[in-house]
Amino acid sequence: MHDNLGPRHDLVLRDAEVHGVVGDVLVRDGMIASVGQPVPHAGTVIDCDGAAVIPGLHDHHCHLLAAAAAGASVLCGPPAVRARAGLHQALSAPAGPDGWLRGVGYDESVAGDLDRWVLDQIAPAVPTRVQHRSGALWVLNSAGLAALGIEDQSGGAYPDGVERDGAGRLTGRLWRADRWLRDRLPIRPAPDLAGLSRTLARYGITGVTDATPDLDAEAIALLTGGGLRQRLCLLGAPGPVAGALTGPFKIVVTDHALPGWDELADRVRAARPRSVAVHSVSRESLILILGVLREVGAAAGDRIEHAAVAPPDTVPVIAELGLTIVTQPAFIAERGAEYLDRVAPDDLGDLWPWRRFDQAGVPVACSSDAPYTSWDPWAAIAAASGRMTADGRRVAPDERVDAARALAAYFGTPLDPGGTPRRIAPGEVADIAVLDRPWRRVISDPAAVRVRATVIGGREASAQ
Repeated sequence: MHDNLGPRHDLVLRDAEVHGVVGDVLVRDGMIASVGQPVPHAGTVIDCDGAAVIPGLHDHHCHLLAAAAAGASVLCGPPAVRARAGLHQALSAPAGPDGWLRGVGYDESVAGDLDRWVLDQIAPAVPTRVQHRSGALWVLNSAGLAALGIEDQSGGAYPDGVERDGAGRLTGRLWRADRWLRDRLPIRPAPDLAGLSRTLARYGITGVTDATPDLDAEAIALLTGGGLRQRLCLLGAPGPVAGALTGPFKIVVTDHALPGWDELADRVRAARPRSVAVHSVSRESLILILGVLREVGAAAGDRIEHAAVAPPDTVPVIAELGLTIVTQPAFIAERGAEYLDRVAPDDLGDLWPWRRFDQAGVPVACSSDAPYTSWDPWAAIAAASGRMTADGRRVAPDERVDAARALAAYFGTPLDPGGTPRRIAPGEVADIAVLDRPWRRVISDPAAVRVRATVIGGREASAQ
């Protein structure tokens, strides 16, 4: 029940469970003023009915504009599409208002390796681009290449990510060329960040770190334009940004073409004195990154994004360098069955590890990598504690952590992910999630949790 009887800067969370004790929480001027003491009936009141009240969750690695755009795209991979016939049906959808058909989530299990010629057989007429579920690759059909005016251009006019075959022909595969592609596409309607913000609030998310690299002025303006109510931190901004925090500088180490040692070292040095957030999803990339950081010197705030494969012998080096790991356990639940069937046996025990980092004292923060997994943090917490795939198998079960530990990994601040968790306590900023059940039921079945209300800076952002 919600009563609006007083000034908006006063908010009372009535009968809220905080650290196992039920009482009132008073929020005033965007800050938590008191916890546990009875508060007279004044201001806006949210009846919590004994349910747990926790710090709002911060998603420490996501891609906001890609997530907003995904809502206007067709799904091209599991679980929605699992075979070539399903892909053909998906790509039979009408083109968008810009004349293009945009697909997302493709996986090789659907129709093998995708290139322009395969797409020409499935969707020959309409300019089409399909993104691989990793987010690293776009594939265009011949109509799409022609629409961009790049079909017959020769020579060295394309960035390295624009792939050619042995005969020099464009394959339609564009690796890590998002910005280059975006500059050549028709102008699309502005993404619905307000709608996305409401989705985030329904999960109790009060802050996000956008991990998209190399953000340009247009992208930064969209992200900070007011549609997003959550607190915002940017890894891809070249410098300070009004209306957002600037986090470590994002560096992508591509697995399809690993950079040379000197190239990566130069990129890290160029970022200093700013800390770096380095993308790693393979054993080889992690070993390269750790070696370079040892040579160049690690800085406070340096972090590894994903660490999707982290063998035990890399963990002491990560600890020695003082790095933070930003992980996405939802990949275990959403793609774990494919990992078990397709990943090299030597890597299976090292997939998306967590417990080994805790044992070594390495800070770990939790995130979604949305839209490449679901935004739902409660499903991610369940995945971290259960390590269960959709078909009932477990991925690296020795790396399980309990649900309370996984939830706490969403409580770090944007510039100190995995650090001291934020609390529900007097003097803390009033970024709060009101859950639908007591704490003991939260940690016993996190996937079932629903968020009753989300408060950002003392103001309610959503309610069921």
